[in-house]
This record gives sequence, structure tokens and C-alpha cells, in this order.
Amino acid sequence: MVYNPVHGLPFLPGTSFKDTTKTAFHRSQTLGYRNGYAVVRRPTVGIGGEWLQVNQLSQAELDELANKRPALTYGQPKQAPPADFIPAHVAFDKKVLKFDAYFQEDVPMSTEEHYRVRQVNIYYYLEDDSMSIVEPVVENSGILQGKLIKRQRLTKNDRGDHYHWKDLNRGINITIYGKTFRIVDCDRFTQVFLESQGIELNPPEKMALDPYTELRKQPLRKYITPSDFDQLKQFLTFDKQVLRFYAIWDDTDSMFGECRTYIIHYYLVDDTVEIREVHERNNGRDPFPLLVNRQRLPKILVENAKNFPQCVLEISDQEVLEWYTAKDFIVGKPLTILGRTFFIYDCDPFTRQFYREKFGITDLPVIDVSKKEPPPVKQELPPYNGYGLVEDSAQNCFALIPKAPRKDIVKMLVNDNKVLRYLAALESPIPEDKNRRFIFSYFLATDMISIFEPPVRNSGIIGGKYLGRTRVVKPNSSVDHPDYYGPGDFFIGAVIDVFGHRFVILDVDEYVLKYMESNAALYSPEALSSIQNHVQKKEPPGPELENKQTEEDPGTRELEALIDTIQKQLKDYSCKDNIREAFQVYDKEASGYVDREMFFKICESFNIPIDDSLVKELIRICSHEEGNINYYTFVRAFSN
Repeated sequence: MVYNPVHGLPFLPGTSFKDTTKTAFHRSQTLGYRNGYAVVRRPTVGIGGEWLQVNQLSQAELDELANKRPALTYGQPKQAPPADFIPAHVAFDKKVLKFDAYFQEDVPMSTEEHYRVRQVNIYYYLEDDSMSIVEPVVENSGILQGKLIKRQRLTKNDRGDHYHWKDLNRGINITIYGKTFRIVDCDRFTQVFLESQGIELNPPEKMALDPYTELRKQPLRKYITPSDFDQLKQFLTFDKQVLRFYAIWDDTDSMFGECRTYIIHYYLVDDTVEIREVHERNNGRDPFPLLVNRQRLPKILVENAKNFPQCVLEISDQEVLEWYTAKDFIVGKPLTILGRTFFIYDCDPFTRQFYREKFGITDLPVIDVSKKEPPPVKQELPPYNGYGLVEDSAQNCFALIPKAPRKDIVKMLVNDNKVLRYLAALESPIPEDKNRRFIFSYFLATDMISIFEPPVRNSGIIGGKYLGRTRVVKPNSSVDHPDYYGPGDFFIGAVIDVFGHRFVILDVDEYVLKYMESNAALYSPEALSSIQNHVQKKEPPGPELENKQTEEDPGTRELEALIDTIQKQLKDYSCKDNIREAFQVYDKEASGYVDREMFFKICESFNIPIDDSLVKELIRICSHEEGNINYYTFVRAFSN
């Protein structure tokens, strides 16, 4: 061993000396390999294998020396530099919080279990706040298990906020992707970490167990075949003996349900039951022969047999307290078989004899279950909406594509071109409306009414059509069942309410009088007498004298010939039916004469060709010495 004389001297200026005895100056290796990767290795000795004093200090002492600054005797001391920043992926690398949880899952199509409890582990990675959910794999579970949710950041609300380790605790529910997980416990590291951050942990809970899994852990039952009575004797006695019942299943209370007919066979040899459905031709159903195959039917089950897997296994005697027997099938009583209620309404003669000999039942009735036609439902129309006629609006309730209401063709053919015309005045508090006159036209073919106002020059009112053809409803009549005006409502002095406007009938034409006389049943006696008296008072003496002169005076022959000639020339004149009514409006005294000025105004309003030579001659003949004109004779040339 070589003695080093400078060993142990303090490393201060003036006390450091070069070791003259040192002969090795090699450096230690700083590279190495670990698991096939090149890594940096920190040297443990100095140059030439010299002992390093720095290796004798701990990491905490080295950090303190690195950050230590000597204190000054005067002046402001310098602050120590801040600690080195350590990123989260370095500080929390491989630090994971683990929670034990479970969630409940519904099992809709199973008679053995209604829900399933699945246990999971929730992992929270502190380095990036991501989470993953893993379900431990259970052997022969038949469920895809393992990683349910891969590692990712999970949102906790609709605003996009993510779950943080501050949101996790024992005894709480968290919802992830529509599934609710119940956290029951956590591991030791998770508990220490959360408590170090100031979070108070709830007490741990017990993990919920899956009831079906616990049921499978129970030991299997042992079945022992019980002894029974002599089945051979029953076979020899009742072989080929079958009771036949006729039943129906009424399913009309459900949607699209109907009443079906079935035949129930009860086999006495082994107390089994078979149900067959009776099919009819073109009933729209598949012709399956059997509804219930031949089998023993349970009547009363034990309490714990409700969850028995009937769709997989047959019901044994241990799940049934009582089976259906022959005494349960009685005519006239309902019978519930496998959840469906049948009503037995008849049986065959052998069945009646069997019940009479075996049970002493002699009065098995025959019940009539034939379907009776329901009473017709009266169709009720919705309230009238006010648009169009009531008959037209009602067609929308009878068919998807409305059709025009039926019309009385016979009435339209008989009364074609038959029009009743009346002269009326408007009842109004306005002074300008007192002298207005209107002509009502009642069309017998369609029972429609039109109103025409003769134009009067310089009256300030535009005449013409006042109301088009329509049916007018009487006041105070029902909206759904309206009462329209008819021919019997029009007579002298009658008040006609046309959509809120009141009109008083003042005069009628000659055709109305003839129609009333031929159809007196439609009018009251007072209406007939009022119109007849009015017409008699209205007839002027001029036409009567003219009729007498026709026989005596040969000049009247020329007048008749002139009228015939004018009628032939003006046979297509459109307003010839309303000329007489227009003159009567201004003839207040019903004398049959009007002054010349008013006469020419009315002729001009109707566009009568007064410049024609024949018409001028007719005006000259009808003129009176006092300057008035006899319009009764004049309108004969323009009437039908």
C-alpha cells in the first residue's frame, strides 16, 4: 500500500498539493447497457480510481449545498433560487388511483334473472387526468369482459367539464356514457393520496353481489321419483276416451283483438290437455293446428316457482301444488290456462254423459256466444265553421275526398227557369237608404235568392247586383241545422233578414200571384189574401179601358200589332224582366202612369232603344194628355 502524504489536508488555497506518487490517470466509464438499451452511468470514483468525497453526501445535503449562498455582513441578502420545475408527467408518472365500483344492468328476456350486477375497477391516472374502467374477467360468464372504457378523459356534464380526482370519493354515483357506477371502496395508495390533499373520504361500502351468480353457487337439487297410483289401471280404463269442450277466447278489449274459437281436448288416460284453434276459410291466419300441445297444465304454482325457467325446462311436481283435472272443466264457466282465459260454452254428447255418470252433473247448458251486431253509431258532425254552406262543409266529415252534396234533380227539372220576383225596401235609420228599392229573385229550382238594386241616376248609390245567388238562413236558427227562407216566407209586408240587413216586401209580380194560387199549401191564408188585395188595388183603370176598347175600337188592333213587332225585334233583350218593377218603384200611388222625365230616365238606365221608330210610336200611343205615360201598355212590349 502506497502512503499518500497529502491525504486528509483541507481543500483550501495554499494547502492543495500535487500528488507526486500518483501514477494512474484513467477515467471511469460513464456509459452502460441495461436491458439492451444504452444508458448514462454516474461515475462512483474519480480519475485514476481516486475516492470522491461527493459520494459521501446524501441527495438532500447536495441539494442544500447547491442552493446555499453565504450571508453578507451588510446589504440586502439575495433570495435563494426557486426550486426546479417538475412537470406533471414526471411528478405523477406511474401514480394511479384505483376505485372499486359496480353497475346494474337490466336483463329483459330472461326468466331466471331480472337484472345483473357487474363489478368493475376504475383507474384514474394522475399524470394526465385520464380514466379507464376495467371489468375483471369471470370464467364461463358468457359476457364480453375486460376493458369496458379505454383510457381517456371522461366528461361529467353537458358543458364539457371532465372528471377530476376531486370528484371521486367512496359511496357516490358517477355517470359515464349513460351508465351509473357506484364507487364502494379504494386501495391504500388512493386513500393516502386523497387524504393528503384534504379530501374527507366516505366510509367504505360492501360490494353488491350478482343474485344469479350467487344462485349458481348453491348445490344442485336431487330429484327422487315419487310413487303414484296404478297408472296401468287408468290406462286400461280410460284409453281412447277424450272429453271435448268448445270454448272461445275474447280478446276484443285489446287493440286489434277479436273473439276466437277453440276446441279443448281432455285425455282421461293421463290427465293431459290439448287446445286446438278452429280456423275458417280466408280468415287471414296461418293454419297452425295446435295452440297448446298435449301436456299436463298446472293450476296452482308454489311461491318460489314464479322465476322458474318455463321456456327452457318443463314444470315438475315440485313447482306445482295442483294440476288441472276433469272437474275443473265446466260448461258456462271461464277457465284460465297459461295466462289466457277461455270461456267454455258447449261440449259433445260423450262429455255430457261422462259428467252425468262421474260427477252427477245433468244440466250442462248450451250457451249462445254468437256475435251480435253492435248498434249503429250515430255520426255526429263537428260544429259549423262558418265557411261556405253547411251541406258543403259537412262533406269533409264523410269522406277523405269531399264530394258535392246530392241535389234534387227532379225538383230542378220541374222548376227550371221558374223565378219569383218581389219588390222590397231596406229598413235602415240612414235617411239615404229610405228611398232605395231592391228586387228579390227567388229561384225555385235551387231555393236560392239573388238581390238586384235598379240604378238611379244622380242618387249617389251604384246600383246593380246587391247579392249573388245563395241560400239565406233565417235569423235565430241553429248553426248546425239551419232553416233557410222558402217561398212561403215572401208576401206583402214580410220582413226578410238577409245577413243582418232587414228588407220589407212591398210588391210582387203577376207570376208570383199565379204560383201562390197554384201552390196554396205553401202559403198561409193571410199571405194569400194580402197579396191578392194588393194586386187588385194596384191595377190601374187604363189597361181595363184598353181591354174594353180592344173589342170596340179598331185602333187597338194596330197597337197589338206594334207590340208584337217590337217583341220580335227585341226578343234577346237582357233586362226585360225587371222593367215593370223599376216603373212600380216610382209609381207611389200605383196609378200605372209616370211623368215623362222619370220615364226616359228609367228607359235610359235599362238601355231601351228609345230612338227606334217603333219604340217612338209606342211611346206616342202610351202618352197621356197631362204629360204622363202609361207604362203598363209600354212594358207589354218588353215582357214575356
